[in-house]
Amino acid sequence: MTAQTSRAPLQAPSPLLREQIGGIAVLTLDSPKTRNALSEGMIAALHEAIDSIRDDKSVRAVVIAAQGPAYSSGHDLKELTARRSDADKGKAYFSHMMKSCSDMMQAIVRLPKPVVAAVQGVATAAGCQLVATCDLAVASEQATFGTPGIDIGLFCSTPMVALSRNVPRKHAMHMLLTGEHVSAQRAYELGLVNSVVPAGTERDAAIDLANRIAVKSAYTLKVGKEAFYRQAEMNLADAYTYAAQVMAENMMARDAQEGIGAFIEKRAPKWEDR
Repeated sequence: MTAQTSRAPLQAPSPLLREQIGGIAVLTLDSPKTRNALSEGMIAALHEAIDSIRDDKSVRAVVIAAQGPAYSSGHDLKELTARRSDADKGKAYFSHMMKSCSDMMQAIVRLPKPVVAAVQGVATAAGCQLVATCDLAVASEQATFGTPGIDIGLFCSTPMVALSRNVPRKHAMHMLLTGEHVSAQRAYELGLVNSVVPAGTERDAAIDLANRIAVKSAYTLKVGKEAFYRQAEMNLADAYTYAAQVMAENMMARDAQEGIGAFIEKRAPKWEDR
């Protein structure tokens, strides 16, 4: 009787790299051959990483970077098109993918820690959406941004949600209706990115920005980020009512007492993140 050795199936390498630099978790899209497309695997890996960071006290801020010439080209159109042979011509899968991507984007917004995009190249469609979803963004002077779905008969409806919450309406509509790319400098002027830096320095600049934020009270950052996004969807009166309640509760926190005391006493505060 011949003995047979059973072998576990080889797992495909993750399309996402994770490293930690001090208190900063750096997530790097690592599928340059697909132009870092937001495939089913990439979306799942990003969502899993964001969820794992949520309660990790060693992580105080996040940077999302990418390898290769493209930051992200958006959804993997080859992956989507392959499902047109399904019995329903792919409709269920398309719905699943759009929801999965939307859920991942919302997980970034709900993460109680700041997230900074480090954009080294082209960011289109859902890739542009990812940049717009991050709390802050640093772009290489060589980066470009666009929502060119209109050119292939597929309006960038989900990227529109994030884009229209970052860029003035008429400019968002111009990008969505024409599919034209904007330069890094123009993206800065429109408010899509926070700064433009020399090519090759965007990752370090994003980490530096994240570090400048990470030294603040984690509790206060959590309260502030949540309040920012919630009030933005309210009318003016409701926003002020809500923000006043948040601020009053924040005043009762230990870190607010410590921070105010340190300011008055002209010393550095000692945060306990509570």
